[in-house]
Amino acid sequence: MPLFVYVLGLAVFAQGTSEFMASGLVPGIAGELSVPVGAAAALTSAYAVGMIVGAPAMAVLSARWPRRRALAGFLTAFVAVHVVGAVTTSFPVLFGTRIVAAIVNAGFLAVAMPVAVALAPPGKQARATSVLLAGITLSCVAGVPAGAILGDLAGWRSAFWAVAALCLPALVLVFRSAPADAAGPHDVSIRREVREVKAPPVRRAMILAALVNGATFATFAFLAVIATEVAHLPAGAVSALLAAFGVGAFVGVTVAGRTGDGELKRGLVVALCALPVGWAVLAATGAHPVALFAMATVQGGLSFGCGSALVARVMHVAPGAPTLGGSFATVALNAGAFLGPVLAGFVTEATGDYRHAVWISASIALVPLLLVRRKEVPLSG
Repeated sequence: MPLFVYVLGLAVFAQGTSEFMASGLVPGIAGELSVPVGAAAALTSAYAVGMIVGAPAMAVLSARWPRRRALAGFLTAFVAVHVVGAVTTSFPVLFGTRIVAAIVNAGFLAVAMPVAVALAPPGKQARATSVLLAGITLSCVAGVPAGAILGDLAGWRSAFWAVAALCLPALVLVFRSAPADAAGPHDVSIRREVREVKAPPVRRAMILAALVNGATFATFAFLAVIATEVAHLPAGAVSALLAAFGVGAFVGVTVAGRTGDGELKRGLVVALCALPVGWAVLAATGAHPVALFAMATVQGGLSFGCGSALVARVMHVAPGAPTLGGSFATVALNAGAFLGPVLAGFVTEATGDYRHAVWISASIALVPLLLVRRKEVPLSG
């Protein structure tokens, strides 16, 4: 795999840390900026909305830019908005920086994904995609827990400074290592690409990706409170639980990248069948700490492995949409990441039982299984 693909993975790691770290900084932000906890928690939703809106818009905007300039520009903007977020005393400004950060993050991914796929050797496109997604899973393993610890020790602003600093090596390497010929195509036809991503195989793959990610984040958003309120673990165990989930996710993405090729083969179908069963087991046994840690690791692996394979599937069945294919895959993933926790939040607020978030995950994860069983999602093209 070309070295530059791993440079892109480093940048995605920094961006993934930013995307998820806000959940661990909510108390400090709410206290210092004198806003309700619910308002501070909305920073995570703001990021997801920015990703959903930004991915196709930035893909179209940067379609004909030289790839090096596009990647460097998006990454520079990402650093700048984190510096603004680190120094502001205004919550509306901070909220705005999260939206802008998400939009430029989406733009970076929209460019990085087709570049990584194009640079990959024949037959290794799925692995190239997994390298980028591994950056996100590694942020769950190391970046998010480290951000929470740093926020506790030095204040929430230090986490924003750390993300900005983490992007700098990647930015330098983008300037130095981006292939000279990695430029946007001059014959981009957005209308043609829109037709391509509207094709049934592409839509089916995106629906599956959204459902898998919705199930994933319906539970992930509540893992901390499940650990403390249901399993009665100390608050210090939350970082370890999130890291266990992230380790599983990293393994899942790695396996998917080495064994997948963009096709819906038997291994992926088996993993999709296992997902709702795993969520149900987690819901039933989550009050026991050992079972909670074990199943969080397993479900992290299954969920992110399936998600990575489905993103590769989108790229595989949309070869005529190099500009919009990756961006619409990003939209699908973030739509699930936004809607899953919202649905779980409504249910848990009504019932008062946080384990119902996991049952929501199991229910959402059943839908892809039903689609596959009914052959609405064929195993080829």
